[in-house]
Amino acid sequence: MQSVARRALRRGFCCALAAFMATGTALPEPAQAQTPTPVRGGTLSLIVQPEPPLLVSAFNAPAPAQYVAGKIYQGLLRYGPDLMPQPELAQSWTISPDGLTYTFQLASGVKWHDGKPFTAADAAFSIGTMLPEVHVRTRAVLNKYMASVRAVGDHQLEIKLKEPFPPFIMMFETGTMPMMPRHLYEGRDYHKNPANQQPVGTGPFMFKEWKKGAYIKLVRNPDYWKKGLPYLDELVFNVIPDSASRAVAFERGDVQVLRGGDVDNVDVKRLRAIPGVDYTTRGWELFSPLAYIMLNQRKPPFDNLKVRQAVMHALNRQLIADNIFFGQGKPATGPFASATRFYERDTPVFEFNLKKARALIEESGVEVGRYPVKILALPYGANWERLDEYVRQMLEGLGLKVSIESTDAGGWAGRAGNWDFDISANYTFQFGDPALGVERLYRSSNIVKGSPYANVQGYSNPKADALWQRGGSTLDAAERQRAYSELQKLLTQEVANVYLLELEFPTLSRANVKNLVTTAIGLNESFDKVYIDKK
Repeated sequence: MQSVARRALRRGFCCALAAFMATGTALPEPAQAQTPTPVRGGTLSLIVQPEPPLLVSAFNAPAPAQYVAGKIYQGLLRYGPDLMPQPELAQSWTISPDGLTYTFQLASGVKWHDGKPFTAADAAFSIGTMLPEVHVRTRAVLNKYMASVRAVGDHQLEIKLKEPFPPFIMMFETGTMPMMPRHLYEGRDYHKNPANQQPVGTGPFMFKEWKKGAYIKLVRNPDYWKKGLPYLDELVFNVIPDSASRAVAFERGDVQVLRGGDVDNVDVKRLRAIPGVDYTTRGWELFSPLAYIMLNQRKPPFDNLKVRQAVMHALNRQLIADNIFFGQGKPATGPFASATRFYERDTPVFEFNLKKARALIEESGVEVGRYPVKILALPYGANWERLDEYVRQMLEGLGLKVSIESTDAGGWAGRAGNWDFDISANYTFQFGDPALGVERLYRSSNIVKGSPYANVQGYSNPKADALWQRGGSTLDAAERQRAYSELQKLLTQEVANVYLLELEFPTLSRANVKNLVTTAIGLNESFDKVYIDKK
């Protein structure tokens, strides 16, 4: 059965999906490399960069918030590096042969951090009521495909879909489908709820303190449902605004872990060479982050296709990869990362060609200098600052008048999510399947305010919408590939976004920190088996 399941998932959840896990047995977790006797106790010091505006992942939280929240909240499933589902709050699951009914058997003895029991009613509330309203990325799928969700007793959950949606089984990790406490949120204003400031989950660590501008502190959950876990007593996420200071903190041992983006890419090689430092790029298999530039297509000059195409030709993506991100990424060929299912290798690529870019501006008939534009700076560190400067320089070479506006993480998310920008860099996760991580950025039904990770640039094309529908709803992998191949070519040609890089995020850690990266979401995982070897 496991081999059947692996083939089904790797072929895009096609016809074999009906057989996938039909017996209801959960896949075993892969063996983890660890010392025979994990050490208990200790504080693990990390960095959260930039400081997030909130810690509740149900609100489609940005990456830094998911990093912290993944230790507080949990999903029904985890995913191995091969993207195969593994048990978490759900111990086993079945999918009906027609792909319409998903049944989860939930773990017993699970408690929320306030001592209340976690039951199937919490899961039904999270998936059926709260997330369809507040999680912009998840609600797009749930509101379209989910017919019903119900608790069957305290420990069984049944979800019925309106039509087959093969990637649905990939949606149950903590950042996409976090379980939320019904007793704290039902019937209350989700966004103004006091629980947002004192998050309550089922995870191995509980919220203790958030000193703004200094640190976020989580402590061991003494009643964690996985007996004997977690090993650590405390997690401290330090807020250190300056990249150079973050690098120094790691060098001195004040922090033991660096997440991708915590330090300037130019420092990674030096820090990696420190004796007793481990380095890995694992833990991003589910995310496959892709960087792009959003051009607001609702107004001149970027409502003109030829102007957008000129921007594509004006940017040297190899130079961006090599000199701005210091080799930690490679040029993207379109909206799908090469690791994402149904990637099309033959998508025509816009080569770097300034002469062609200037010709397209002239062909457009748009006097681009009449429309001053502002770059809303992505506040994620020096790499992105250098990128903004480069983009400004290249666009000014096409005759545009460009300035840069700075803001903090909350300000950027609010403005981008409410379409208050002309140009802004962004990067998003692909979540293993285009119907989960890519469609949200381009389908016209997802032109919604509230999140920077929706179709905020305003791209709309009925042909693209029809192809998204075709690709997401069929169980036939070959048909999905045809739809998605056509889509990649269409979106690239129409410059639905300006595709830049497939990003590579390294993790650096002290060698005595064990079991740090074990799943496809890496450092966003719960850390319940992480420990510090004191030998």
